[in-house]
Amino acid sequence: MQEIFIKYNSSQELTVYAIDFISLLEMLNKRTIAVVIPALNEEKQIGSVIDAIPSFVDHIVVVDDGSSDRTVEVAAQKGVKIVSHKSNRGVGAALGTGVKTVLGMEVDVMVNIDADGQFDPADIEKLLQPILEGQADFVTASRFIDKAYKPKMPRVKYWGNKLMSRFISRLTRQKFYDVSCGFRAYSRLTLQRLNLFGEFTYTQETFIDLAFKGLAIEEVPVHVRGSREHGKSRVASNLFRYGMQTLNIIIRTFRDNKPFRLFGAMSFVMFLLGLGFAVFLGIHYLKTGFFTPHKWAGFTAGFFFVVSLILLLIGFVLDMFARMRRNQEEILFQLKRDRDNV
Repeated sequence: MQEIFIKYNSSQELTVYAIDFISLLEMLNKRTIAVVIPALNEEKQIGSVIDAIPSFVDHIVVVDDGSSDRTVEVAAQKGVKIVSHKSNRGVGAALGTGVKTVLGMEVDVMVNIDADGQFDPADIEKLLQPILEGQADFVTASRFIDKAYKPKMPRVKYWGNKLMSRFISRLTRQKFYDVSCGFRAYSRLTLQRLNLFGEFTYTQETFIDLAFKGLAIEEVPVHVRGSREHGKSRVASNLFRYGMQTLNIIIRTFRDNKPFRLFGAMSFVMFLLGLGFAVFLGIHYLKTGFFTPHKWAGFTAGFFFVVSLILLLIGFVLDMFARMRRNQEEILFQLKRDRDNV
């Protein structure tokens, strides 16, 4: 039994695969699969999401992020593993807890899916296939890579997602179409390399962290419901708050990984501003033979030149710390691998 399956890799080369589902099932049977479901007050949907998880999944972990409704009770009735936060910490923190939980288990691949019912758990196979075939380390569902899969959603959210994807693509120097989708698959090696610090959300930070570490990232088009059936999104309900919180996480992640690019760019801008004022003063002097009444332009140019130099030095120093951080992460990765081999 075969079916045509379209997949896009990180360089956005479209490839058409004829998947032999018998072979795929054989690969699934040889791997241990875990599904992590971060949840906050999802009593109306969590049960149906769990019920729809394919039978080949070996472990289901619900991370309760401080729910005040019956989310935990409903999940417990399904017999799944539940890990709870005492208070609401954010979906980023919930995913981090899920990753730590899965790394403590004998799991080959982890999938995370939202608890709000917007994603179809039957599509888990599509996300797993590139990892099982060894073609990707991290696979994300994509709502926008194929126009045929574009969901119905408010225009402001659609363009917000597009701008965010372009921003992350520019930072990572790779082309991505959907960096905000909460339906993803990770190999165990990817989980061991993944280090997340943002608690509010994890979606964009994951792309930056894994792209800078050179892991293979692929987007797979899937049908996604554009809006929740019940309630409102806890993450993106306030778009201004979401944008500011997300931007804060992105800038910090980029600073930690590529500080010289960040501070070097800022230094260059300050240098250009200083140069502009210096040129203005120079032209005035050549025309009149006097610096007055624009001596202020000289002092302003000097100020921007000094700031440019300071930013450049900060970039050099932080780049040294970034190298140390990469060494520490490599040591942490090796420790995780060694623990698996014990």
